[in-house]
Amino acid sequence: MNSTFLFVLMIIAIVMTAGVIETYIKQRRKDAATDPELTATLERMEQLEERIRVLERIVTENRFDLKQQIDNL
Repeated sequence: MNSTFLFVLMIIAIVMTAGVIETYIKQRRKDAATDPELTATLERMEQLEERIRVLERIVTENRFDLKQQIDNL
């Protein structure tokens, strides 16, 4: 009977610990999502990705209007 009680207590402790860890992880994600510095960095990354796409398109296209596209940048 004593070992059964200990087994049940261990299961309860494991479940409670998992709940606390899950809540902690969710809170960290929420904090990261509302961070203004993170938001600004992500916007800047999107701008840079768009510029890279334009440069890739310029490099892979014919050289016909290459000068004009570079001047437009």
